[in-house]
Amino acid sequence: MIAAMNDEPKSAIELAMARLKKQDADAGVTEHPLTDAQKQEIAEVRKTYAAKLAQEEILQHSKLSGAVDFEQRQTIDEHYRRDLERLNHERDRKIEKIRNA
Repeated sequence: MIAAMNDEPKSAIELAMARLKKQDADAGVTEHPLTDAQKQEIAEVRKTYAAKLAQEEILQHSKLSGAVDFEQRQTIDEHYRRDLERLNHERDRKIEKIRNA
């Protein structure tokens, strides 16, 4: 029965994942499963940064509602995009640090 399941056609995603796993194995990359503590830490980091991103969105909407000048609105949008990029980068860096610990 299990052999019959292996003979079934694979989706493009399954084939791509198999190729990537083979490339990783050939390159000497090993898979390290996350511990429960790491998963919990990552979830906490994601939750914290989701709150920070939501706060930035609220602040941006508040600032935009008071801005009447086009250039002022552009400046607010630029600062918002920069802050989002910074927060996402911080979040990703912290998650990567946890995964490599």
